[in-house]
Amino acid sequence: MLTKGQPSTRSGEPALTVVEELAPRRSRKIQFLVYVGLLILFGLVIVFTLEWGQLWLQPHAPSPALVVKQTVSTSSVDYSWIWAGLYRNINTPLSRLLLQFIIIIGATRTLGTIFSRIGQPAVIGEMAAGILLGPSLFGWVCPNVFAFVFSSDSLEGLRLFSQVGVCLFMFVVGMELDLGHLRQKAQATFVVSQASIFLPFLLGVLMAVRLYHDHAGAGVSFITFALFMGIALSITAFPVLARILQERGIARTALGATALACAAVNDVTAWTILAFVVAIAQATSLASTALCLALVVLFVAIMLRVVRPQLSRMLEHYYLDQRKSEPGRAVLAGTLLVMTTSALATDVIGIHALFGAFLAGVVMPARHGFRDYLVLRIGTFSSLFLLPLFFAFSGLRTHVGLLHDMSSWLTCFGLIGVAVLGKLGGTLFSARLTGMSWGDSFSLGALMNTRGLVELVALNIGYELGILSPAIFTMMVLMSLVTTFLAGPLLSLGNLITARSTALTEPSSGPILKHIE
Repeated sequence: MLTKGQPSTRSGEPALTVVEELAPRRSRKIQFLVYVGLLILFGLVIVFTLEWGQLWLQPHAPSPALVVKQTVSTSSVDYSWIWAGLYRNINTPLSRLLLQFIIIIGATRTLGTIFSRIGQPAVIGEMAAGILLGPSLFGWVCPNVFAFVFSSDSLEGLRLFSQVGVCLFMFVVGMELDLGHLRQKAQATFVVSQASIFLPFLLGVLMAVRLYHDHAGAGVSFITFALFMGIALSITAFPVLARILQERGIARTALGATALACAAVNDVTAWTILAFVVAIAQATSLASTALCLALVVLFVAIMLRVVRPQLSRMLEHYYLDQRKSEPGRAVLAGTLLVMTTSALATDVIGIHALFGAFLAGVVMPARHGFRDYLVLRIGTFSSLFLLPLFFAFSGLRTHVGLLHDMSSWLTCFGLIGVAVLGKLGGTLFSARLTGMSWGDSFSLGALMNTRGLVELVALNIGYELGILSPAIFTMMVLMSLVTTFLAGPLLSLGNLITARSTALTEPSSGPILKHIE
């Protein structure tokens, strides 16, 4: 029952009286008035203090030198202090690195998009952007701006970030390496992949005889230089090849499966040989070389026989016991820890850190879509944010101006010709021996001729170890860019050869079939 003067609501609860409704409003008004009053009071105190100080506190007398400077500059206002402050702020290491990030990512994404629209892989445009940001174009057109943005004292941070990006990239490459392809076409894969390595390797060693005197690094033995040149001409970019197959829609065809299998074997073989070459280049004696190679073999055995099964068990435990649909932050952090530990181990052993990152990707479990989960998160970040830094850093080492005479350009064109002849020719004839048609054999050779970013990684290793001089490094970078660019047109030419072969065989088979019927 409600008392008198207490209205009721539909729900049966007593409604608020007029006094109770007005109470919160009065409280808010009082708070607002107090706030305004405090602002006025503080403002009056500030104004009074400024007026009092202006009246009773006089400035110190300036020195004679300052008086002269002021009388000279009273005719115009000097704003140089503003630009000096801005220059001082942008000249800090962090500001300089952020400026480099903005320019590099903007340039690589722009050229990558342009090349994608003309039917080429985006990585070719990104590689070209890295070269154009170097002394070959940017440093030649705007030398002062180039010297400010990419000053020598600011490149160490850029180099370290680019190396982290390469390690993440090789980790993703290792995860994308599907060893199941090797079992599907074992015989054809072994023959074609090894031929696609041995012929260009042989041609590279033969070219090293001609190039060693003028283009080898100081103090580098002929064996080290020749082995590196051989392996540099033998590399196939597995990730770029896989993306070309996906864009063309032939990844699941017989040609696509064979190409992926051959590229997988090629990558494993080439990186194994390159690891041995690096071990030889960094060793100081025969004993240290043997020790380094023994440690590499032991580390690979531990990763494949111990780490890989343990990772699979841990992943099964996570999915079955934790009952989660996808890995969480703890699993992702543990994966990155495995990758960085593996990279550190190979770096300490005496080969490059990226070998450990690549091996960590190979041993990652493939069940439950775990690799796809990692590739989506780690691969996207590294390819969009860190790999462009590697392209730019490689471009800073690429100086087309070093090819200043006809002899240098002829050598560069010779390297490109030998690289194409070795890869395309070795793959073409070996694939034909396994029973493939001429058109498919040519298309397979065009795909295996793709080098791309993987070639840049190997070339930077050779440059950092002092195996390659700046001039031969520039030639090899141009060779990598041209051969990767040719993959698409050569693949289209292979399709044309296949179509013509089919057209020639169909009319001849028609009457025979009709006669049989």
